[in-house]
Amino acid sequence: MSMTEEAPRVIERPTLAAAGGDSASAASPAPQSAQAVFESRDVNVYYGSFRAVRDVTFDVPRNQIMALIGPSGCGKSTVLRCYNRMNDLIKEARVTGTISYRGADLYHERVDPVEVRRRIGMVFQKPNPFPKSIYDNVAYGPRVAGQKKGLDDVVENSLRKAALWEEVNDRLKDSALGLSGGQQQRLCIARAIAVDPDVLLMDEPCSALDPIATARIEDLMQEIKQDYTIMIVTHNMQQAARVSDTTAFFTADVRSENDTRTGILVEVDTTQKLFSNPSDERTENYVTGRFG
Repeated sequence: MSMTEEAPRVIERPTLAAAGGDSASAASPAPQSAQAVFESRDVNVYYGSFRAVRDVTFDVPRNQIMALIGPSGCGKSTVLRCYNRMNDLIKEARVTGTISYRGADLYHERVDPVEVRRRIGMVFQKPNPFPKSIYDNVAYGPRVAGQKKGLDDVVENSLRKAALWEEVNDRLKDSALGLSGGQQQRLCIARAIAVDPDVLLMDEPCSALDPIATARIEDLMQEIKQDYTIMIVTHNMQQAARVSDTTAFFTADVRSENDTRTGILVEVDTTQKLFSNPSDERTENYVTGRFG
């Protein structure tokens, strides 16, 4: 592409091109291992002059579930939102350091945040179906992207992947607001995957659900990780131990002089090792319930 041509807004998956000019004009991507979807290096998140998260460095393995755990106020959700640039929507927020997605700088000035959020979907703590039919909820993203044909197949395939099809296939035109809480959350997962993302971010997706609905969501995560990389924030230690392959433990550095809390990454390891033989005493104290 010449220097006078405009960079395309939508770029073929899985490579997210960072720049529209020649290679000399593009920011150099961080080195990437063959098995990593994301590589984060010295990531800091600021709200104005306040640094909310400090010096986060870790990789996110492909087709695995990575859990972010830690006490309230340690920046887990803030970090999670960095990976689909949701923090861009907060006026005073800014992110420094490097987050590389499949070899491309996720925060390069030529990267389209809307395209980022299509490829890296998000499921929030509280189910948030649109006040539309079940069908229209799932078809919403593809329609916004301009798809007009094949919507029936997209809706059915997405609901099947979300383990919801058998429960709702005879009432697709009914309001999504009439579903139970667990069904609504699975519908939100179906809506997220309807646009064919690469990664799913889940911010405490089971915190508002009963144990039966929680178990269904956990089973679903295990079933779909062969197709998606999943990052989940959870306060539930048992859930992190059950569903994740890798776990990152965060804590908060509290400044007594001004009562501010800055989130810091303590350690990242396989879930089995982090829960059974952590490298840092702070991690052991947290996972054994001594603090947090």
